[in-house]
Amino acid sequence: MSRQEEEFVTQITKQNEDFSQWYTDVIRKADLVDYAPVKGFMVIKPYGYALWENMQRALDDKLRATGHSNAYFPLFIPESLLQKEAEHVEGFAPEVAWVTAGGNEQLTERIAVRPTSEAIVCSMYSKWIRSYRDLPILYNQWCNVVRWEKSTRPFLRTSEFLWQEGHTAHASEEEAEEEALRILDIYKDFAENTLAIPVLTGQKSQKEKFAGALRTYTMEALMLDGKALQAGTSHNLGQHFAKVFDIQYLDKDGQLKYVWSTSWGVSTRLIGGIIMVHGDDRGLVLPPRVAPLQVVIVPIAQHKEGVLEKAAELQRNLSAKYRVKLDDRDTYSVGWKFNEWELKGVPVRLEIGPRDISSGQVVAVRRDTGEKISIAFEELEGRLSDLLEDIQLGIFNKALRFRDSNIRTARSMEEMASIMENQMSFVKAHWCESAECEAKVKEKTGATIRCIPFEQENGSGECMVCGGDAKRFVYFAKAY
Repeated sequence: MSRQEEEFVTQITKQNEDFSQWYTDVIRKADLVDYAPVKGFMVIKPYGYALWENMQRALDDKLRATGHSNAYFPLFIPESLLQKEAEHVEGFAPEVAWVTAGGNEQLTERIAVRPTSEAIVCSMYSKWIRSYRDLPILYNQWCNVVRWEKSTRPFLRTSEFLWQEGHTAHASEEEAEEEALRILDIYKDFAENTLAIPVLTGQKSQKEKFAGALRTYTMEALMLDGKALQAGTSHNLGQHFAKVFDIQYLDKDGQLKYVWSTSWGVSTRLIGGIIMVHGDDRGLVLPPRVAPLQVVIVPIAQHKEGVLEKAAELQRNLSAKYRVKLDDRDTYSVGWKFNEWELKGVPVRLEIGPRDISSGQVVAVRRDTGEKISIAFEELEGRLSDLLEDIQLGIFNKALRFRDSNIRTARSMEEMASIMENQMSFVKAHWCESAECEAKVKEKTGATIRCIPFEQENGSGECMVCGGDAKRFVYFAKAY
C-alpha cells in the first residue's frame, strides 16, 4: 500500500476504538454532509442527497400505491393555532423556533417554524371536510421541519431535518387504527426490504408516545454500538385533534361527527441508521436499492490503448439498467480510487485492464465481502442484477444476525444494569406497565422502553423492577 493510500485509510477511526468518532469521520470523508454556519444545522451534499432521493422515491411509491396523495402545507404556523392543543404544544415547546419580526417590523403575533404539522393540517381539514363523502383524506407531504435541539449530530438529531409526514382523516376509529398499522407495515417493509435494516415493531408506552396521540406505534433498529434508533413512528390520534380544531362531518345518518385522524413520519435520520447498521472500518456499506451509485468502473492502466474505450463502452451498456459511474480520473492512483469508492459504500466495483480485455472479462469486487468475481462481458448485465440482489440480502441477513444475537433478557434491575454497562443491546423484560417502574429503569440505567411488541410469546411474569404482576414484556435500550 502506498503512503497516499495508507493516509486515506487512517483518516477513519476504527469502530471499536470510538464509534462516535467513526461515525463523524465516515459522514465527512464520504462527502455526505458538512456543518452549516448555524450550530445544529447541516448541509446535505450531493452524494448524501442522492441517497435521500432514492429513499424518498422508493417510499413515495409505496405510499402512492396505497392511495395516499402528496400535498404541501406552510412552514410557518401562527402561535394561536399551535396553542390550541395544550398537550401537543407542551411536548414541543422547548424545541420550537419562533419568528418575531418580518423585515423591520415586529409581528403582532409570533409565528412558529413548524416542528411538525398537525396544527396547520388540522386547521385546513376543518375547512375542507364537510360530509362523509369527503372521507377518508389520505395526504402526505415531503418537507423540512425545525426543532431547536441542544445536542446535535448530523442525520441523527439536527435542528432542521427532512422527512415525510402523513396526515389522514377517517370516519371511524377502526379505519384510523387500520391506517396507523398499515403505515407501520409499510415502514417495516421499507426498512427491511429497501434499506436492509431489520426492525422491531410495536407500541410505545404512554410516557414515550407522541404528544396528543391516542396510541403511537414504532419501529426500532439496533445500531452496531448497541444503541437503538427510533426509525419511524405512526400515530393514531383518535378524535383529540379533531375536537380541538373542530373537524366535523355530516354522516349518512344526518348527525354531525368528529373525524378520527392519524399522523406518521420517517426522516433523514434513516440515513444515520443505514450508516450505523451496515458500515465498517473501511466506511459506508450501502444497500444497492438506494445507493447513489450501484456500480463504479475503475480502469486499470488506463493510459494503455483500448482500456478507457472499453470501460466507457461498459458504462454505456450498463447505464440503462444500473446507476453507474466511470472513474477515469488520471490524477489519482488506482489504489486511491479503490479506497475512495469503498469508503463511499458503492456495492460493486468493476476493474478492467488490458489483461481483462484480452480475456473477454471484467473483475467484479463486492463491497460487503471483498470477494472478487470474474465475469464475461456478455454475461455482465445479467450477472450484475443477481449480484446486487445477493448483496442486498446479504447485508440484511448480517444485520439481522447481529440484532438477534444482541437481544438479551433481564429478570431484575441488577441484570439490566449489568447489560447496559457491559454490552448495550435490546433488553427483553417484563414490565408491570406502571410509569414509576418505567422511570426507575431510565434513572438507574439510562435505558428507555423502545416498544411493546405485538407478539407476546413470553406471556405473563414478574415485573423486572418491582416484582409485581406483568402481563407483557417490552424491549428496553439506550437510544439515539
